[in-house]
Amino acid sequence: MLAGRRIVLGITGGVAAYKAAYLARRLVEHGAQVRVVMTRSATRFVGAQTLAAITGSHPVVELFDDDDVSPHTTLARWADSIVVAPATAATLSRLATGLSDDAVSATVLASTSPVVLAPAMHTEMWEQPATQRNIATLIADGYTIVGPDVGALAGGDEGVGRLADPDEIAESVAGVLPGGELSGQRVLVTAGGTREPIDPVRFIGNRSSGKMGNAIAVASARRGAAVTLVTTAPAPRHPRVEVIAVETAREMADAVWKAAEDADIALMAAAVADFAPEHPEATKLRRAAGPPQVVLGPTPDILGGLAAMEKRPFLVGFAAETGSIEAAIDKAREKGVDLLVANDVTALGSEFGSDTNEVVIVLPDGSTEPWELMTKSEVAERLLDRIEVLRSGGDTGGAPS
Repeated sequence: MLAGRRIVLGITGGVAAYKAAYLARRLVEHGAQVRVVMTRSATRFVGAQTLAAITGSHPVVELFDDDDVSPHTTLARWADSIVVAPATAATLSRLATGLSDDAVSATVLASTSPVVLAPAMHTEMWEQPATQRNIATLIADGYTIVGPDVGALAGGDEGVGRLADPDEIAESVAGVLPGGELSGQRVLVTAGGTREPIDPVRFIGNRSSGKMGNAIAVASARRGAAVTLVTTAPAPRHPRVEVIAVETAREMADAVWKAAEDADIALMAAAVADFAPEHPEATKLRRAAGPPQVVLGPTPDILGGLAAMEKRPFLVGFAAETGSIEAAIDKAREKGVDLLVANDVTALGSEFGSDTNEVVIVLPDGSTEPWELMTKSEVAERLLDRIEVLRSGGDTGGAPS
């Protein structure tokens, strides 16, 4: 999504400005052409020559001392997108009120391209009503806000106000740009493990982290899709990812079946409980009362419900197995999915919560494609490639199981 794109990086005067050098490097590594515009105060935290060495062009700092008679409009017209990182409280105020008295704010206000703002400041400044009003105004005006995060701040303080991770900011920049092979497509993804309540404090659940589903959601958004992520786990922030937080299988089923009506592709990566307590207790169970009798009943068959839709999306199921994947092959046939992704969660590198996965692709005819161990992000990208081949009617591949 960033290859060949023209990105203007605006840097303003906060201590987090040093991270802008890494962000510039990541944008360049993704294939973007990057030009930098800085406020005077930003040069006190990171040198202009550092940014020039990374991007190959000298940053614009002044509006009137440049060879260009109108550097801010030149940059604004050149840019496919603008990202301001860090965006200080003062910069947010300027942009929200239309004040353009420095090179960064003038460039942003002269642009019609999508703009990403990554705020960074002390907690007290972030929480001020004035700052929150400015953020609300900027969102209403169409700006994309990423962060801030909670963490270490200047002067040894801790709290909300830390600049978002540069890689996340780069993803957000990619997310606001049009185009991509999935542009115009709607992708539905599930992630995490459901929690089925026994009482208000206890539940039946599993160890799923949601990382595989998150990776698929981000990879789909990176390719231009509008993504709906139905999840029980912490979700990634991305401009093209709408997050629907759920907890139980019933809640997930309701959200998925509704979202599936408009979806082109559905990837069911969540670990959904097969059974749930039929009568959860309204109050906490007590040890003194002895072991409870928990009667389990079946949960909704989310995958089966999708498969039975008259107009269903391209359907990808997932199966977390222990040992043999024969049950996953049976599941693919039984559910009637277009593709199934199986993995052995007892295998080294494929455990719940790991950042890697070794999967086997199960095709509708029962043939299989074993993939080598790779990161979950790599699995997501390769899976989307495989889906596109199948959707276009290409070779189903695979070897008989």
